[in-house]
Amino acid sequence: MQDKTWDVIVVGGGNAGFAAAISAKQHGADHVLLIEKANKMSGYRGGNSFFTAGAMRTALSGLEDLRPLLHELDDLKAQLVDLEPYTEDQFYDDIMRVTTGRADPVLAETLVKGSRETIGWMAGLGIEFKLSFHRQAYQVQGRYQFWGGLVLSTINGGKGLMARWEQAAETKKVDVIYGTTCLGLWTNSDTSAVQGVRVRHCGQVLQVASRGGVVLACGGFESSAALRAQYLGPGWDCASVRGTPYNTGDGLIMAQRDCSAATAGGWSSCHATCWDANANAHAGDPVLSNQYTKSGYPLGVMVNVDGDRFVDEGMDFRNYTYAVFGKEIMHQPGGIVYQLYDQQTIPYLRAEEYGDDVVEKIFAGTLEELADELTIQSLGPLRDRDRFLATLKEFNDCAEASRREAPLRQWNPATLDGMSTQSSSRRLALPKSNWALPLVNGPFMAVKITTGITFTFGGLKINARTANVINTSGESVDGLYACGECVGFFYHNYPGGSGLTLGALLGRKAGAEAAQRAHRQSKV
Repeated sequence: MQDKTWDVIVVGGGNAGFAAAISAKQHGADHVLLIEKANKMSGYRGGNSFFTAGAMRTALSGLEDLRPLLHELDDLKAQLVDLEPYTEDQFYDDIMRVTTGRADPVLAETLVKGSRETIGWMAGLGIEFKLSFHRQAYQVQGRYQFWGGLVLSTINGGKGLMARWEQAAETKKVDVIYGTTCLGLWTNSDTSAVQGVRVRHCGQVLQVASRGGVVLACGGFESSAALRAQYLGPGWDCASVRGTPYNTGDGLIMAQRDCSAATAGGWSSCHATCWDANANAHAGDPVLSNQYTKSGYPLGVMVNVDGDRFVDEGMDFRNYTYAVFGKEIMHQPGGIVYQLYDQQTIPYLRAEEYGDDVVEKIFAGTLEELADELTIQSLGPLRDRDRFLATLKEFNDCAEASRREAPLRQWNPATLDGMSTQSSSRRLALPKSNWALPLVNGPFMAVKITTGITFTFGGLKINARTANVINTSGESVDGLYACGECVGFFYHNYPGGSGLTLGALLGRKAGAEAAQRAHRQSKV
């Protein structure tokens, strides 16, 4: 590894890292090294990307725009699909809306305008896509209605995504070395340009040189309990980690320490979702991975252990709220809440998340019996039975009053259907704005939920055109690039599926820029 000078070194073996390495090869870099902290056989290679559902958000003009990319869709099924265009303007507006206008507008525009091309580039490398019927569509009156601007996912989710990236890297002859920790950036003492890395490999500390520089693609700090408590706040050291245990902020720390890198994004915020309270708190499960997510809450009611609702479950489509609602659970007593469903909505819950072999489900014939069951739970027991029942009675009464006032309104989980708890006669202080069916048809089901942190929003500041890291003086750090969750972009919230797309897009840019720099340096 240290016996030659590499053209490009990539730190991190997730979606963004492999995109960078392969792009570097495509742009003329002969010797590309990708180093990954996880051991090859550990079950954790592939970074956080492995643990995702493989959802990727892109601007699109309609179904026919995507047909050349799609697997597992025949002509007969395609005729039953209702898929509206998702324009660049809609994508941009969604980013700015959910980040409260704080996202870098130049980087946001780069993402939306490059999203469709990036998906096509990935497909050309062998990444397989399908319509996300199981996550982003409901079958209504015999037709598949997609919702929320997100329609694509990779076949076999993050596992399939990373398997295909690894195959592409092997084809392109990228050198991938696992079980290697990057300790720091090696800079030129005269110019401060990045010219390599210091790594620990097989018990040895090595200095590895690169002509084109280094691409940091090693994620955020969500796997570090200490950094979570420092930046996200008290209690966050106890959040459950959804994915890799190796995203401990290494790249962010070394870029600031060694290159005075500037930062961006919401350092006190993160992506966190509703997560199975019984899952391992310290790392994701390489087998079940994303199946521990519990994203059915728009169809039901969520209450904390005091029996109170704490969010508007129907505020918006799930992929615009789940990254925020997971954080709200952290603020609830004990960090444990319950999702509640009845027989009207249980059939709509995804089997991959709510199957008998995936999650513990608590059933009861009446709400009173359900309250009794929840009070005897060893983890997160219900503390106020009477408050729980009063909350559900008020919810049901308000939902029924709203239905009586608007009897023609139809429940439709694929649209913002307006079926709420609010009417002229009854209303809740905290409404449910859509999909508000009263919980009346037993047996009733409760699922125990906690906060699962996915990735942190704080990261490095980059040039959106080149993926070059910017320092605190506002200048580009020569030879240092960043992509994926190392880049700070999101604040407060994010549109589901945009992270993987941005990672691949910036990885492609970073790899190309580093390869071109290597070519220039070889002539010096």
